[in-house]
Parts: sequence; C-alpha cells; structure tokens
Amino acid sequence: MWVSFLLALSVLALVQFWFLVHVWYWNDHNPDETAFMHARLERLRDKEPRVVLRHEWVPYKRIASSLKRAVIAAEDAKFLDHEGFDWDGIQKAYEKNVKKGKIVSGGSTISQQLAKNLFLSGERTWWRKAQEAVITVMIETIMTKRRILEIYLNVIEWGNGVFGAEAAARYHFGTSSANLSAGQAAQLAAMVPSPRRYAPGSDTAYLQRRTEIILSRMSAAAVP
Repeated sequence: MWVSFLLALSVLALVQFWFLVHVWYWNDHNPDETAFMHARLERLRDKEPRVVLRHEWVPYKRIASSLKRAVIAAEDAKFLDHEGFDWDGIQKAYEKNVKKGKIVSGGSTISQQLAKNLFLSGERTWWRKAQEAVITVMIETIMTKRRILEIYLNVIEWGNGVFGAEAAARYHFGTSSANLSAGQAAQLAAMVPSPRRYAPGSDTAYLQRRTEIILSRMSAAAVP
C-alpha cells in the first residue's frame, strides 16, 4: 500500500515538474502550439485532414492597446491586482455551480485561462480545476503580468481554427492586430467566451450589447 502511494506521489511530482519546466521555458520562448490548439486541430482534421490553424505570433508591442484593455475589461478586470485568482469571482462561480448541481462556471482569471489553454483539456472536472490552480501559481510566480497577457492574446481562440490576436484581426476585420480600433477590439473581446459562434461579419444583438458594455469599461482597464 505504502509503495503504491509513494509511486503515485512520485509520478504526481514528476508531472508537476514537467509543467514547471515548460512554464519557465515559455517565459522567454514563444509556444508554437498549446494543448488546446492541438486538440482543436485534431477535431478539425477529423472532417478535413489537410486543414491548418490560422495563427501568427506577434509581440506585445504590436498588439493594439485597445485590444489589451478590451480583453482585460471583459475577462479579468482585476488582472493587475490579483496573484492569479479572483476570489470574489470564484465564490460567485461556486455558488452558481452548487445551485446548478454541476460545474457550469469557473470564475477564471486570465492567468487561469492561460494555464488551461497551454496544458489542459477543456473538460469541466474538479480534478482539472485543481491542476489548473497549481499551474496558475507557477505562471504567476515565474512570469510578469505583461508576459502572461502577451501569451494569452497570442494563443486564445477567436474563430473556428483561428488563434491569437493577429489571426483574429485579419479573419474578422481584414486588418492587423496593431491597427484594431476600439470598437473592433471590444467586439473581439466580446467573442472570447464563445469564439466559434462568430464568423466574419457576425452582428447579433447579444454581440452588439456585449461590445457596448466592454467599450464603456475599457477606459478603466489597467494594462501592463
């Protein structure tokens, strides 16, 4: 029994060390692909074997400040103030999950979303959330807020097989991520929770309303 326990503990420690090494490496090197990108590509290739993802890495300074403000305003208003976790948001998400009887909300910060995108599957389980929390601590300890936001904006999904700010700007608006207007940035931020729902030119009532809300909050968003 004790041998099995120690073996399991050793395996767990090795897995965490693997995560830590990758977080440390990506502090200075740009990830070519994330776990989420790989999973999406596999699903897309089930239907079209030759499909490729739309993705182009751009440095932080070439991403419009309006997009940085919009994403922070929409996804994590306390980004610069917390150390990886928005405890008020987590409490609200917990209460919602208890009410529904299943995990429907995670109250995730940008750092938590990055942890999930880099390493984990999209399944909603308590075990995955626990691993996400450990990786989030690693990310917040090793990386600056600027680096966290830079990677996040370059790897999140913004359409069916569209990843990162540059590909998103070109896919939805035919421009570069550096030249996004405030309105375009707010609209991209509004798409983040359900990115595959929106094709270029999408203009639903919900998207319009959400975009207006984000625009009104952008001036108060603090950017690293």
